[in-house]
Amino acid sequence: MNRPLSSSLWLLLAATVLVVALAPFDGTISQRAQALPPAIVAFNERITDFGTFSWMIYGSGSIVIVAYILHRVVRSHGFSSKMKTAWRLALYFFVTIGSASALVHLLKLIIGRARPELFLDYGAHSLTPFANEWLFESFPSGHSAAVGSFFGAFAMLAPRLRIVFALGALTIGITRVVVGAHYPSDVAAGLLVGLWTALMTAFFFARQNWLFRLDEAGWPRTKV
Repeated sequence: MNRPLSSSLWLLLAATVLVVALAPFDGTISQRAQALPPAIVAFNERITDFGTFSWMIYGSGSIVIVAYILHRVVRSHGFSSKMKTAWRLALYFFVTIGSASALVHLLKLIIGRARPELFLDYGAHSLTPFANEWLFESFPSGHSAAVGSFFGAFAMLAPRLRIVFALGALTIGITRVVVGAHYPSDVAAGLLVGLWTALMTAFFFARQNWLFRLDEAGWPRTKV
């Protein structure tokens, strides 16, 4: 069985079901979330930008470069081996998050869904493909894709803590609805895009024998 293909199909099915289930209630949930007490909205505004792609990409990319240089330069076998693992670990995050960013921005451009800010004028289901404007880039949620890929990568590396990582991603995703930046279906789709890139990158790394290995059933598992 082609595990990457079957996993992709299952995640696509999950995304489709969630989007279809949430879409009829997007407008109502969005309006009620934004009408929560000011203290709750303010708290969500403070933590929501944890889900930005930039710091994740620049941070992991910087670690890749530094760790790779140290791995190549330092002659100590033990230290060099640790740096080799470190740069591959950072590379896993960099590829996962970078792929999620590229994919989600492409989908935003193609779909062109109006954001909740335009709810009164356009409603919750207006699509303007290739508008190339922030106000028409609601689906999928970029912040949700970022935390989906970030925490998804952690879940692949430490599967015993996957519930904790899932809650972390979901928390940031919910903030996007509370601050009025996205609808619930945007968040669901974004989270699953991020999870998909984490899983596909793990499959690729396992085939290179980097960080992961393929188990008897063909799933990527951490080597340590």
